[in-house]
Amino acid sequence: MKQLDKLLIKSFLPPFVVNFLIALFVFIMQTLWLYIDEIMGKGAGLLLLAELIFYLSIRLVPTVLTLAVLIASVMTMGNLAEHYELNSFKSAGVPLLRVMRPLFIFCFGVAIFSFFCSDYFIPKANLKFTSRMYDIRKQKPTLSLEEGIFNSDFAGFVMRIGKKNSDNKTIENVLIYDHTGEDKTKTNQILAKSGEMYTTADRQFMIMNLKDGRQYQEVMPSSKNNKKSYPFVRTSFKEWNKVFDLGQFEMGRSDENLFKNLQSVQRTTQLLQQVDSINQKIEDQNTELSNQTKGFYRYLSINKIKNVTSDSAAKTAIIAPNFRTPHSDIPPKFRDFGDSALLAKPFTTLEDLISSMPVYEQKQLFGRAASQARSGKSLAISTIESKDRLKKDLVKFQFELHTKFTWAFVCLLFLFIGAPMGAIVRKGGFGYPILISISFFMLFFMLTVMGKRLADSLAMNVILAAWLPCLVLLPVSIILTIKGMNDSPLFDFASIFQRIKNIYKTKNKIIAK
Repeated sequence: MKQLDKLLIKSFLPPFVVNFLIALFVFIMQTLWLYIDEIMGKGAGLLLLAELIFYLSIRLVPTVLTLAVLIASVMTMGNLAEHYELNSFKSAGVPLLRVMRPLFIFCFGVAIFSFFCSDYFIPKANLKFTSRMYDIRKQKPTLSLEEGIFNSDFAGFVMRIGKKNSDNKTIENVLIYDHTGEDKTKTNQILAKSGEMYTTADRQFMIMNLKDGRQYQEVMPSSKNNKKSYPFVRTSFKEWNKVFDLGQFEMGRSDENLFKNLQSVQRTTQLLQQVDSINQKIEDQNTELSNQTKGFYRYLSINKIKNVTSDSAAKTAIIAPNFRTPHSDIPPKFRDFGDSALLAKPFTTLEDLISSMPVYEQKQLFGRAASQARSGKSLAISTIESKDRLKKDLVKFQFELHTKFTWAFVCLLFLFIGAPMGAIVRKGGFGYPILISISFFMLFFMLTVMGKRLADSLAMNVILAAWLPCLVLLPVSIILTIKGMNDSPLFDFASIFQRIKNIYKTKNKIIAK
């Protein structure tokens, strides 16, 4: 490795690592903030939070890599230009692209790593994260018994504590409604003047030791008893231990196979298989709809029309000239007349055939035709709606597939945006580079979101929508690289004004002539 390459790599690595860590922390905090309402109050411990943060970190690697490459490239080339080192290289005959070569090789490796993360690590992290968030959403809030507030955390029970002493153990004026019976409309009420509540040593049960209380209960009559009045039982007790199971507040783990059909948890090969499978389903539905439509219009239901005429040739003429069908499509009851009978056509039009039928048979025929039309329309509508759902699913899988490549490619694209921008603005540090980098990154991110929405609404081709950010930024990178190679200013206002003046002068000369 030449000294120039070592200098560029040593100058690029520190800002790259620092910006990677800073951006990763910011994105993790921003993403956790979206889920904070679902996590808080569910008994999520530090280990669970650490697990979620770990999965989030893996999910955000491609995003953070692109931003780190952009900021580091602007800072590196800006520092070199600010200290006139870049001018020294150019004066020695080293072009800008040669200076950027070690950075290109490094960023190419970063792009490969980004794709590898998107294709291997992120699907697994998404599966774990989705499964754990599902468990958290399904989890009940932690038990919280407060004074004077009805609490329904325990399944089938509603309780209210009138007063709770400072030791969080002694309680007074306890009211409990028990709805665990088969008939939840029947009264089962427990009142106690005082008591104590505590959990067992293994924290599996909570025990309320109620004292000096009563229980009011309606007794369900037997099925053989047809009396309209029901017995009402009142029981007094001096002390009673009411046990509540705390197992319902423990967070379980769902089966991860429930989420394996999501596009975000699948690798490239799996996404390709899903795309082929959905395309095949759409093609099968197109074929099915076409066959069903032909079936409704290919021939009339001859076997439903009886006693049109006694002439055997006229019976076969029910098939109108415009609805001629192969011999195999003629109902079996008319095939015994032979193919030559088809040549006899007493009725030249379908209207003539129908008008020759009795009125009651015409009504039957029209009723059957209307029923078949409604059935065909309903079947066509359901098939079209099913196709639309399949197309939307297809778009999601295709967009996820192409996104794995776009996030890797943009690492190289941002190098050819950031490095020339650093050479043009001639500023290092965390001032101008951060501002410039955030502007381009926000543009890329907004184009990505816009492309996804256009693809989901079927307003744009999914491949074009997925590559839209890269297609927009590619010309920008080419223009900036050319300007950086030629030491051109980013905006040459003097040249612009001079061109405007030349246009006006030319216009005035033409008018004068």
